[in-house]
Amino acid sequence: MKKAYDFSKAKRGAVVSSTGKTRITIYVDDAVIKRFKAQSEKTGKGYQTLINDALKSYVGLTEQPVTQELVRRIVREELAASS
Repeated sequence: MKKAYDFSKAKRGAVVSSTGKTRITIYVDDAVIKRFKAQSEKTGKGYQTLINDALKSYVGLTEQPVTQELVRRIVREELAASS
């Protein structure tokens, strides 16, 4: 170990940056956090991830979920096209 280290060019913050994500600080109502933390315990996903997913869904950045009805519609369309 050195006796002294030069931190003049050091940067403060996370050691590994996340590409495509930005760290911010926001104030969210306690009830909202409580609800997401409860959902987090049920699903096993982190509450911040759930909040991010909800925000992406709200602004229209999520893909359409694959539901039974969607699969049925696709199958019907494919069968009709092949006839």
